[in-house]
Amino acid sequence: MTRRPRPRRRAVPRKSPPGPLRRLGGVLAALAAVLVVAGAWVAWSYGGPGPQAPRGAATTVVLERGSGLSQIAGKLSETGVIRSRALFMAAARFSGAAASLKAGEYEFRSGTSMARVLDDIRAGRVVRHLITVPEGWTSEMAWEAVQRQPVLTGEAPTPAEGALLPDTYQVQRGDSRAAVLQRMAEAQDRLMAELWPKRQPGLPFDTPEEALTLASIVEKETGIAAERPRIAAVFVNRLRQGMRLESDPTIIYGISRGRPLGRGILASELAATTPYNTYRIDGLPPTPIANPGRASIEAVLNPPRSTELFFVADGTGGHVFASTFEEHQRNVAQWRRVERERAAQAGTGR
Repeated sequence: MTRRPRPRRRAVPRKSPPGPLRRLGGVLAALAAVLVVAGAWVAWSYGGPGPQAPRGAATTVVLERGSGLSQIAGKLSETGVIRSRALFMAAARFSGAAASLKAGEYEFRSGTSMARVLDDIRAGRVVRHLITVPEGWTSEMAWEAVQRQPVLTGEAPTPAEGALLPDTYQVQRGDSRAAVLQRMAEAQDRLMAELWPKRQPGLPFDTPEEALTLASIVEKETGIAAERPRIAAVFVNRLRQGMRLESDPTIIYGISRGRPLGRGILASELAATTPYNTYRIDGLPPTPIANPGRASIEAVLNPPRSTELFFVADGTGGHVFASTFEEHQRNVAQWRRVERERAAQAGTGR
């Protein structure tokens, strides 16, 4: 009996049961999504616009000397400059900035990014306050300007007259007043050390201190820069010939220590014998009468060659010069006429 072959049964594929691999894949996909979102948040928080300033257009923060990373991050967070203290600390460590953050006073504009905040503190872009000492100020005036600056600390004595270099100085919160005045004095010392060796030979004074004294008189005699060398030459010529300097600013210094009198010099003051009345004493007064600037110092150390011995106001803010007393007398007479005309116009209200 012939048997029929059995039909082959078709294989049915088996469904893979959910297992560890599929679950792992889902977890990894979810984790990747979380990381993408977290990375985007970190990038935005670090490089994007920072918080708005709580008050005004900027926030000022003072980071004290000796502050560590945690203290700095905390101060920035407390004042609303950054959103995340932890992110700031992580960025500082990752970038290598953590060891080079600098103390000082900082001003951050509203919306400054955390990246810029970190960069500013790393670079030490602190707020700079300015103190300007104009040419011709006395040391007491300069001392008062330093005293008035509220960001400075401590006390300091008034420097010697002529010891400071007129200039604009940058200071920052926490600097000591004594240190700021010392910087001004050191600047003057450096300038004199530079200029003194280059002086003209045969000058009628022997020391840098005497040069400063004469330069201070030149400084107070004119506010016109172009006149300084010419006035310096007049005084050098007078000293060489043994003539008295006859400088009004020296009398004023002897009366008020350089403060404006608010009036003319009295005949009694002109006749009084004081250490600073160069109408009555020979040579230079005992100290400078102000702090001269570089131009006046250069003028007395290298005055132009001239025969001029006199000068008087010309009525326009400058001076007219003369080599002889007769010529000078004519110039003085002209100045007296200008004074009388001005007084008459003032009297008529014109």
